Amino acid sequence: MSEKYIAPRGTQDIFGEEVKKWQYIEKLAREVCHRFHAQEIRTPMYEHTEVFSRKNDASDVVNKEMYTFVIKNRDGESPSLTLRPEGTAGVARAFVQNKLYATGGSYQKYFYIAPNFRYERPQKGRMRIHTQIATEFIGPSNPYADVESLLVGLTILKELNITKYKVLINTLGDEESQQAYKLALKNHFKPYLPTMCGDCNRRYEQNPLRILDCKVDHNHEAMKSAPSNKDYLNEASKEYFSDLLSILDTQGIEYELDDRLVRGLDYYHHTVFEVVSTDKGAGAQSTIFAGGRYNHLIDYFGGPETGAVGFGMGVERLLILAEASNVQFDVEDRIDVFGMPMNRECNNYVFKLIQELRDAGIVCDMDIENKSMKAQFKMVDRYHAKIALICGDDEREAGLITVKNIATQEQEKVAVNEAKALIQKWIGE
Repeated sequence: MSEKYIAPRGTQDIFGEEVKKWQYIEKLAREVCHRFHAQEIRTPMYEHTEVFSRKNDASDVVNKEMYTFVIKNRDGESPSLTLRPEGTAGVARAFVQNKLYATGGSYQKYFYIAPNFRYERPQKGRMRIHTQIATEFIGPSNPYADVESLLVGLTILKELNITKYKVLINTLGDEESQQAYKLALKNHFKPYLPTMCGDCNRRYEQNPLRILDCKVDHNHEAMKSAPSNKDYLNEASKEYFSDLLSILDTQGIEYELDDRLVRGLDYYHHTVFEVVSTDKGAGAQSTIFAGGRYNHLIDYFGGPETGAVGFGMGVERLLILAEASNVQFDVEDRIDVFGMPMNRECNNYVFKLIQELRDAGIVCDMDIENKSMKAQFKMVDRYHAKIALICGDDEREAGLITVKNIATQEQEKVAVNEAKALIQKWIGE
C-alpha cells in the first residue's frame, strides 16, 4: 500500500475489540460525571488561534505543538485557525460567548470527551490525536470545588479497579504570590542561563515557572537549588491551600506535597495536582490525569471574574494502565438473535421479522448470503447469539418461523407474529 494511503504518523485506527474497550471507558466516564451533576459540553474541533495562543504564553503546547492553518474565505479574510490542542480554553470561550454565566447558576460543572491535536513525538500512550476525558467546574474559588474535580478522576480509576497510583499536589498561589515567586526565580536562574537549553531561556522571559517543568535541564544544578514557591505565598494563598489539604484529609485521600509541580499551561493559579501511576507496567507515560485551578481565563475572554478548576485524562494512557492492572474488558461480539434464511426466497421473510425485533430493542443480525446451515450456525457461535431464527420453504409457505434457544437447545415452530413474544420470554425483556 502506498504511504499516501496509510494513517498519518501519530494517529491510529480503532476497531474490533479495542473499540469496545474505548466504549466501555467512555460510558463509565459519562456515568461518573453525571453522578457529580456535571453536564456535557461540546465545543468546535478548531478555534481562532487567539483562543489558545494568549499574550505571552510560555507553554510548549502553544509554542511547539499546535496545528495552525490559514483558510482564505470567500470574503477575502484569512483567519488563523488552530486544531484544539486542549479543551479548557474552548470551554471558557464558549461559557462567555453563550453567556452561560447568566443562565446556569453560580457554580456550573461541565465535562467532555473529545480529541485533542498536538504535534509531538509519538510514543506509547502519546499520540498526535489523543482523546481526553475532562472536566471544567466553573464558579467560586472554593477548595471544595478543587477536591470535587480531583474526585471525579479518582472515581473513574476506582471504577476501573486501577489502584496503583499516587496523588501529587501543590499550590501556585494567587496572582500576587506567583509574581513574587517569578521574580525570585528570575533572580535565581539569571546567572545559569548560558548553560541552560533554549526553551529555558525562552521561558525565562515568558514565564520562569515553566523552567521548573523542563525535561532537558531537570538535572541541572540550577534546578536543584531553585527556591521553593512555598516561601513566597501570601497569607490568603496559604489559607486556601491549608483548607484544601484539610478537606483531602477529611475525605481520606492520600497525597504527597510536591512544591516543584507546575502545569503545562500558563493560566493556572492556586491548586495544581497530578495523579501518577506507581505500576511498573505503565512505562514512561506514568501520568494518569492532571489538572488544577485557573481563576482568570473566564474574564480574559470578556466574562465576569469567576474561578474554575478542571482536569484532563487521556483515554489512550488510561487503556495502557488498565492493561497493566489486568482490568478485564468484555470485548465479546454478542447479539441476541441471528436470522438464518435457507434460500433467497426466505430472505425478505426473515429480514422483515429481524427489523421488527430491532424496533423492539433486540440486537439482531442475519445471513444475507444464504450460506449452508452449518456455516450459518458457525456465525451463531461467532456472535454468541442467544436465539437462532431458522426459515426454510416449509416455514415461509406456512407463515411460521423456527425459534431455537441456543443455551437450552429448545426450539419451537411458531407463527411469525408470535415470535417476538417467545424471544422476549427466552432472553428476558
